[in-house]
Amino acid sequence: MKYIKLLVLLPLLFFSCKNQSEENNTSQIKNQKEKVMKKVLFVVTSHDQLGNTGEKTGFWTEELAAPYYELLDQGIEITIATPKGGQPPIDPKSEDPSAATEDTKRFDKDTELQAKLKNTLKLADVNQADYDAVFYPGGHGPLWDLATDKNSIALIESFYTNNKPVGFVCHAPAVLKDVKINGEFLVKGKKVTGFSNDEEEAVGLTKVVPFLLEDALKQNGASYSKAENWQPYAVEDGLLITGQNPASSKLVAQKILNQLKK
Repeated sequence: MKYIKLLVLLPLLFFSCKNQSEENNTSQIKNQKEKVMKKVLFVVTSHDQLGNTGEKTGFWTEELAAPYYELLDQGIEITIATPKGGQPPIDPKSEDPSAATEDTKRFDKDTELQAKLKNTLKLADVNQADYDAVFYPGGHGPLWDLATDKNSIALIESFYTNNKPVGFVCHAPAVLKDVKINGEFLVKGKKVTGFSNDEEEAVGLTKVVPFLLEDALKQNGASYSKAENWQPYAVEDGLLITGQNPASSKLVAQKILNQLKK
């Protein structure tokens, strides 16, 4: 009788152990995926006034959207932070149909990203240790707030000294103006690019912006280079990655992605 009961129980025990083993394997695979998923922090301006012109500014849509989707589609987890927290201002000119790209059209329909933008983290509450890289989209806004923001300056220094990529595009390299490593400007002796004086003149804002990005980088000892106006151009010098203009946004993201894969 005991022998018969044992024969009945054996298959049940076998299948129970098998299911438990499969569950454990699934859990292990899930945990491994979570461990290898890279995280990138986007830091976006909170400033919405274009000097004393009475016009609005903010971040440039393409410069957030193109890198965002380039990284997201490769499995990168993205968090967005701003100096004030909450909804960052969008430069109205970047929403004009003439500035539309496939990425901005995707952005316009992306309710998940729109919700994320409404609830950005406050920059002061961000910890570098939680991320693998940081990226700053441009627009004219950063020239007024992030360029002198102490939390932003400390954050960039922390990412860089912990051997993590730091990326900037268009006007965003302006936030490097006061960033120092061991007492020296981070950009000193580094190959960089950013929105050129010629491009600033072309948009008629040379006398509106608080400083010219190209000049500021050069004054801090950077080796500045550029392509023709509005042409894609990005420069990588170690952990420091910079792009010249909106068309360079995706190139910067690709360089960040390549560094994250090393």
